[in-house]
Amino acid sequence: MVIERRKPSEEEISKWRARALAPGELWLAPLTKGGNLPFRRLVADDFGARVTVSEMAFAKFLCKGNRVERARIRRRDDGGVFGAQIATKTIDEGVRAGLIIAENNADFIDLNCGCPIHETWHRGLGAALLKKPAKLERLVEGIAAGVPLPLTVKIRLGIDSSNPARRIAEGLENAGASAIVIHGRTKEQRYTSHADFETIREIVQERNIPIIGNGDVLTWYDARDRMEYSGVAAMMVGRGALIKPWIFKEFREQKAWEPTAEERVGVYYKLRGYMREQFGDDDLGKRRFDDFFPWHLGFFCRYRPLPEEIFGGRAITDPLLQSRLGFAVEGESAEDLPLLEQLLRCEHEEAHASIAEALWSAETLEEAIYELEILAKESLAGWQAAVASGDRRSNNSDTIRG
Repeated sequence: MVIERRKPSEEEISKWRARALAPGELWLAPLTKGGNLPFRRLVADDFGARVTVSEMAFAKFLCKGNRVERARIRRRDDGGVFGAQIATKTIDEGVRAGLIIAENNADFIDLNCGCPIHETWHRGLGAALLKKPAKLERLVEGIAAGVPLPLTVKIRLGIDSSNPARRIAEGLENAGASAIVIHGRTKEQRYTSHADFETIREIVQERNIPIIGNGDVLTWYDARDRMEYSGVAAMMVGRGALIKPWIFKEFREQKAWEPTAEERVGVYYKLRGYMREQFGDDDLGKRRFDDFFPWHLGFFCRYRPLPEEIFGGRAITDPLLQSRLGFAVEGESAEDLPLLEQLLRCEHEEAHASIAEALWSAETLEEAIYELEILAKESLAGWQAAVASGDRRSNNSDTIRG
């Protein structure tokens, strides 16, 4: 099927907004490495995420048919709303990539104008596009006019404290963006400091297109409070979803789910299954699993139960995601935590590799839990001692690829 260059009609944009933004959705952010198809399947199929965005794909390589970039934009027909994110700085390249994305049945395209990492920045992509707002407006106008899908633009507040986001947002609306996603930090702040929802709130009040807020969402009530404070049409969650993929279930039900260690192993075992289906269960599939799964465990280990009655009501400027919550949180006693719970919270990379190996090898969830309990009895004390001494890295480079 050949997709012709054209801009989406107002009716098409309105229908997309009705699906993607009502009744105030929680979007899965584009996550480098973490937003692979198995993880997107987990949050959508098991925890009800309705709007997901792919990992960032470099448009230049996507247009050349690069297999890895093509894999990043692959969607599943799960009935949800799927967007593919690209990084580009030229109109023609953006349009050609957008047409490929349209052929792959995405529902919208997201232009990355916020990535702060060097690989993107030094190419003049991501957050570097914020340096020249007029050029960015022309880029957005050109892509929006040439691809028959809604175009969203994900930005940061700026490069540094000069914070030109309000002016940039005005230009993006005039250029034809269908919505703007705003990460409430500058490029220089990366992921430190709290997200500035005051500026996001001002932009919401000034603009006539939907604004999606992004930053500092770890709990369902974080998302609720930031939506209510800023007036955004939706919220986007990144690191919070990596730590607890069930945040979408919580947000939809407006109540916490505090899974036991055994229940969390069930979640991780489900993701292991999706990875085996996607990557294969041969040696190559195992190597790819080893690239991804220990990396995911580096986020999973940060989960703590954070009931609203204890942790709710914190100011927008005092986010839980930026706090050092400790091995045990208020209402818990570290020494009373079951060994399996302690293992799942362990931050040592060798623990993550060993947990991944046990999950890969187990034929059933019950076997996985049994093997992890043995692992905790035999090895946890050594890993905890290493972490206490400041050593969280594995000595076996062959087991850690994430």
